[in-house]
Amino acid sequence: MTRSLLSLKDLKSKELLDVFARIQSLKSKIIRHKEINILKNMVVGLLFTKPSTRTRTSFEAAVLHLGGKAIYLPSSDLQLKRGEPVKDTARVLGSYLDGLVARVYAHQDIVELAEYSGITVINGLSDLVHPTQAICDLFTIQEVKQKLTGLKLAFVGDGDNVCNSLFLGCAMCGINMIAACPEGYFPNQDILEEGRKIAKNTGGSLEVVTDPAEAVKGADVLYSDVWVSMGDESQKEARLKVFQGYQINSDLLKTANKNAIVMHCLPAHRGLEITDEVIEGPQSVVWQQAANKMYGAVGILDFFLRC
Repeated sequence: MTRSLLSLKDLKSKELLDVFARIQSLKSKIIRHKEINILKNMVVGLLFTKPSTRTRTSFEAAVLHLGGKAIYLPSSDLQLKRGEPVKDTARVLGSYLDGLVARVYAHQDIVELAEYSGITVINGLSDLVHPTQAICDLFTIQEVKQKLTGLKLAFVGDGDNVCNSLFLGCAMCGINMIAACPEGYFPNQDILEEGRKIAKNTGGSLEVVTDPAEAVKGADVLYSDVWVSMGDESQKEARLKVFQGYQINSDLLKTANKNAIVMHCLPAHRGLEITDEVIEGPQSVVWQQAANKMYGAVGILDFFLRC
């Protein structure tokens, strides 16, 4: 049965834990340079309409580590640029490829790629959610803290696609997540309500506030993202004003738990949403988090292309 990862809603809580286990097992093998042929004779396309450093490189490397072949498909080189409907492109790519990782602007494009291609489609980012990022982040938290259930995660900034996926992922893992966002920049309400339903069965909780200090107090994990995401450049001036005060800095970090860790999905604008002192400080796990994007991609591909 072909399955896709359009959102974390496509996984059950137990399946998410299975993905974590696969990531850990495969990471160990890759570090020890063990040959892995899970994707032998399989071809995975990487369709990107947005620039990318980590998502593109991590998935391309992951396919190679698993013994498959990757084809990078920037939208600027495809007929999509000339107006070919997404569903037409999807039908054709589905006949050539075994799987597709797509990074797009509109979430509806991801939905159509999955609907019309007939192959596994992995959402490498859309304007609504970023499920692969959340999976890698939660794996990193588990790796560092040795647990997930009962932790408190404070997200400070824009209630964007990353925040939306973290809400779902934290709910599935029994984490208490609180997001501090300015009025008008809250996370998606439907996703928040869906996450709260999930959290009832896992012991987690989800909350949105406007005060970063309230969110960070007693937190085990502090999470930051950019104030101006790709596609929001026209709002840059307004956003820079609105998000003043939503910076993770040393003063804010002092109000978290003593052993709190700091995360950022990158790229980071140092001096805006996070200070250089914090991202380079001893509580930062940003680089471990970034490295795990590749190992996370390996586990995700293993789960969805072999289910």
